[in-house]
Amino acid sequence: MTRAVAADPVALKRLGNAFCEAKLLLTATELGLFTVLDAGPATAEEVRAALKLGERGVRDFLDALVALGLLERTDGRYRNGPAAGQFLVRDKESYAGGFLERANRMLYPAWGNLTEALRTGAPQAQAPYSAVAANPAKLTAFLSMMDSVNGLLVPDIDRAFPWAEVRTVADIGGARGNLAGLLARNHDTLRGTVFDLPALNEAANAHLAGLGVADRVTFQPGDFFADELPTADVLILGHVLHNWSPEQRKQLVELCYAALEPGGALLVYDAMLDDEPGSISKLLVSLNMLLVTEGGSEYPVGECLGYLADAGFRTTGSHPIGADNTLVIGYK
Repeated sequence: MTRAVAADPVALKRLGNAFCEAKLLLTATELGLFTVLDAGPATAEEVRAALKLGERGVRDFLDALVALGLLERTDGRYRNGPAAGQFLVRDKESYAGGFLERANRMLYPAWGNLTEALRTGAPQAQAPYSAVAANPAKLTAFLSMMDSVNGLLVPDIDRAFPWAEVRTVADIGGARGNLAGLLARNHDTLRGTVFDLPALNEAANAHLAGLGVADRVTFQPGDFFADELPTADVLILGHVLHNWSPEQRKQLVELCYAALEPGGALLVYDAMLDDEPGSISKLLVSLNMLLVTEGGSEYPVGECLGYLADAGFRTTGSHPIGADNTLVIGYK
């Protein structure tokens, strides 16, 4: 269902200023505010000193976060609200701020150039994965973002597929292995491979060791368009196809089909589009891909089913996972 906007200028003004509310959250995450307040309530002056901020605007900034429900204020002292305390404190396993950090660094500036992107079709925030992988700071932020996104989907992916019957899984484009590692941690007999660019090798090994599954999940370096894919009972393409053009998506699905033995399965998930424009969040993700990739976008569920069917897979429909993602499963 599409969102209704009241036919009055106040509603339009609020919609036009929505970027201000977003920037409050992004800046608070960038500063590490919620991590500081995890140690206990603090006054505006204590927050200012801890974050090394100037004297102007700090109280208004904190009060605006109170108005958004991200902070609470009692007797002049600020503390995290429930959502911020659970998901926006760094070093907590539930931390979901990795995506927000990337949004603040890359997407927020890129959206300022949406007009140019629509006129030219060109990305406005060049971020080749090889360049990200070569920059330690950017790589750490990117991997944190990927962990925060795919970690939230693990419970639904776990429920949607009979993992107890699976011996091996390979996550294609699996970053530092968070998804494969969490699946292996949930299933003692499952062994996994994470296939991604060579520059992620060290980060993946460290992360898998931290999850306690380094003896069962290993990293295999490679480029999925240039190198042979690993073999496994199950291959996963999670948040991968939307980075590429339709022709490249088809090619990658075909490569996965060739890598699987008969009876093997391919799991694909992305924020796939609905037939009718009802989910603004999915459409925003698709426009994100316009802004940061050469040919990527989200795509309809039917299009994904077509990719798999054309490659030779037998599909069984689609499954909603998380808040905005769709999982499609194909069998060889």
